[in-house]
Amino acid sequence: MVVCTLGDLLLDIVVKLAKPLADGDDTSAETRVGAGGQAANVAAWAAALGAEARFVGKRGADASGELVEDDLLRRAVDVLGPPPTGRNGVVVSLVELDGSRTMVSDRGVAPELEPDEILGEWFDGADWLHLSGYSLMREPIGLAAERAVEVARSAGAKISVDLSSVNVIREFGADRLAERFERIRPDLVFGNEAEHEELPVASGTKIVKRGPLGATVDGEDYAPAPGKVVDTTGAGDALAAGYLVGGPRLAMEAAARCVAQIGTMP
Repeated sequence: MVVCTLGDLLLDIVVKLAKPLADGDDTSAETRVGAGGQAANVAAWAAALGAEARFVGKRGADASGELVEDDLLRRAVDVLGPPPTGRNGVVVSLVELDGSRTMVSDRGVAPELEPDEILGEWFDGADWLHLSGYSLMREPIGLAAERAVEVARSAGAKISVDLSSVNVIREFGADRLAERFERIRPDLVFGNEAEHEELPVASGTKIVKRGPLGATVDGEDYAPAPGKVVDTTGAGDALAAGYLVGGPRLAMEAAARCVAQIGTMP
């Protein structure tokens, strides 16, 4: 199994609060810092679950860019893309006591990936090309994603997409994004209930991520695997990787592994 992902490789800073946030004062917390971003997370989980994983994207030529590339390579993910340039992106996740999270994102150089920077050899032998929805709702990376789809399909890969964010869909424009999906023709679409309602997309398989209720795959419900919930950040990315590598049951197991720890990476 070979899983390619395309999107952002960010410096991921996760802050797990030990008590409610104190306005204007210090608050104790536990933190994790490392590689992150939806596409990078899926690639890392795919590798941890036994697949050959490749990440495609643009990263920064700064300390953050070096750190996240080294972290992803350490996790047995091939990091592919043009030479590093500019400033790497950063995402900060604030995790509440119940495991829910709020994210603040600065994508840095990632959205600047150009179509002519896509190389066909990156997708040789790929079974899946997984696209982060964020990569479809900025330019020029959206055009680069469309180019990658053309190349990957010609190499025999199927295409999966995560819808990513209701707010970003609304900012970009649902009609505009729907036109892009008509060109991409995904075989598999991940999203939560609100995202699927915001942008109904025809695909071979539809997966609804339902948080503590598990997931629904083409109308069939799958309960979450049992376990404690420490941090929900990245659970949907682990679920996506599990499904691509081994189907619904592995998806549930991967999501449970993810929420039992602090941070997005396996």
